[in-house]
Amino acid sequence: MLVAASPIAFVQTANRAAAEAFYADTLGLTRLPGDDFAAVFDLGGGAILRITHIPDWQASPHPVVGWMVTDINAAVMTLKDRGVAMIFYPGLGQDDLGIWTAPSGTARVAFFADPDGNILSLTQAGTA
Repeated sequence: MLVAASPIAFVQTANRAAAEAFYADTLGLTRLPGDDFAAVFDLGGGAILRITHIPDWQASPHPVVGWMVTDINAAVMTLKDRGVAMIFYPGLGQDDLGIWTAPSGTARVAFFADPDGNILSLTQAGTA
């Protein structure tokens, strides 16, 4: 039943204005009509993102939203040019751009955070 449904992702924020600017201006996501409860964006691929204000929100240390990209190096460089820093995890073995390659070679992943510290990711499918 749900395989044909369009997904909706939820991200919480302590500062809705900062989050809206980051997702719209830095990430370049298209704004959709929102409401008093959430800012709404098109995540691509038919998915929607609702950013909800929660006072005193504290982000989880784990990724909450990610995007599949065809060229992770180019995507990371674009984000870096827009002032986004990749997250480097000690011992993960990321390259100079912050990209980790799965031991199986089936994925390359980079991590970064939004203004609230919500962890976001980019993934490029590899060849096993």
